Amino acid sequence: MFSLTVLGCNSAIPSHGRNPTAQVLQTTDNSFLIDCGEGTQLQLSRFKIKTSKISHIFISHLHGDHYFGLIGLLSSMSLLNRTNDLHLFGPSKLIDIINLQLEVADVDLNYPLHFHAINAEGEIANTGKITVECFKVSHRIDCWGFLFREIKNPRTVLPEEAKRFDIPAAYFWELQKGKDYTNKKGTIISNESVTQPGKKGRSYAYCADTLYMESLAEKVKEVDLLYHETTYLKNQEEKALTRYHSTTVQAANIAKIANAGRLIIGHFSSKYDDVSPFLTEAREVFENTVLAEEGTCYFL
Repeated sequence: MFSLTVLGCNSAIPSHGRNPTAQVLQTTDNSFLIDCGEGTQLQLSRFKIKTSKISHIFISHLHGDHYFGLIGLLSSMSLLNRTNDLHLFGPSKLIDIINLQLEVADVDLNYPLHFHAINAEGEIANTGKITVECFKVSHRIDCWGFLFREIKNPRTVLPEEAKRFDIPAAYFWELQKGKDYTNKKGTIISNESVTQPGKKGRSYAYCADTLYMESLAEKVKEVDLLYHETTYLKNQEEKALTRYHSTTVQAANIAKIANAGRLIIGHFSSKYDDVSPFLTEAREVFENTVLAEEGTCYFL
């Protein structure tokens, strides 16, 4: 399983039945929470997502609509007797905020919370099956995007060919990693003769609050699923620039340049009740665009 569930798709203020930003990327083994706006734990309960499976939380930046739900979620996890480790990633000052909230409430979490400050671009997590990279976006304060990649073996074994060369099944793991096989006679069987290129791992990129940056396209090049904020419609480009946000057309252009498989747009301004024009505008530039809709699960 590799799927994304949107928990919140609005910008700063909850309105029109939409909540502030939060998403969950779910795999067979782990759940990764991406941002944690106000009301996130209610949305997790509403959409029946188990908090016990959340192993990593990634906070893009310290504007309230992206983390005001965090302390409530951390506290609830403790009240629910969580014992397994939780890894929290975010700007360095986040841990000071969390520690102060826990201190004034005289709360001791009953599970290990490991904080990882994000200070530079690059890989920040590796579960053995998923890697997570962070990259800078351009907002009013330090802000990060996240790229999730599924780890796949580079080669796929062709069983009939391997059998023809008497290669034992116990060696298939090495073949998948690209190694040749040497038989008892010392003959080398080339990897290419008994394998083929493996399936590409699935990928998801999250572009948090940012003004339009064409350079982002290179960081999220050819991802299967791309989320990019679209706070405003295209006639509000000047406002988007002054507020360090993006428009529909700008987000769609990033997806087009990046050659993304599919684009999700969200972080809609509270000034808009009806967000269907966002989809219309984005599809004029990048056809395979969908709206971020709360409770919707997007499978990769």
